[in-house]
Amino acid sequence: GLVAVPTDTVYGVACLAQDSAAVRSIYSLKGRNGAKPLAICLGDVERLYRYCRVNVPDELLRDLLPGPVTLVLERSEELNKDLNPFTSLVGVRIPDHPFMRDLARACPGPLALTSANVSSQGSTLTVLEFQDLWPQLSLVIDGGPIGDTQSPECRLGSTVVDLSVSGRFSIIRPGCALTPTVEILKKKYGLIPESS
Repeated sequence: GLVAVPTDTVYGVACLAQDSAAVRSIYSLKGRNGAKPLAICLGDVERLYRYCRVNVPDELLRDLLPGPVTLVLERSEELNKDLNPFTSLVGVRIPDHPFMRDLARACPGPLALTSANVSSQGSTLTVLEFQDLWPQLSLVIDGGPIGDTQSPECRLGSTVVDLSVSGRFSIIRPGCALTPTVEILKKKYGLIPESS
């Protein structure tokens, strides 16, 4: 089933990433282009090593996660082949949200996670904003409003950064945490930005 969940940035829709039928349902729910990847959501940094090949220091992961950042890394063989079969990379999210982390820890494998909205529409900060999707969801978890519903910055979602190339980073989506993320990557770890 598909479940709507609160995160530290916007409302999301999650399912078990290892369940191919559920992954297909997310694409159909969002009316999303099948070539646009889904992120996985985990409860702890330790679990990331099972599903990704990590080529950055553990401390870097822990400086950015949990938090409003999606790290794009090489995927491991453990990950469902039907999840983003067109790329060797996967985005990993560990939201800084106690409920989401507990939920992810309680699941046997990673969750596939995407924003709770139809593709090309704005991100949602309350459950009422995506009520057109409710009939297609197994469950809607109402965590109350996320952030300031009047602020456009709050709807940016996570900052997506590709760390798959050793020593470099590239920003895929600026998101809501761009400045502190880039500062950590450049100043603390000396990574070089790829010109996009």
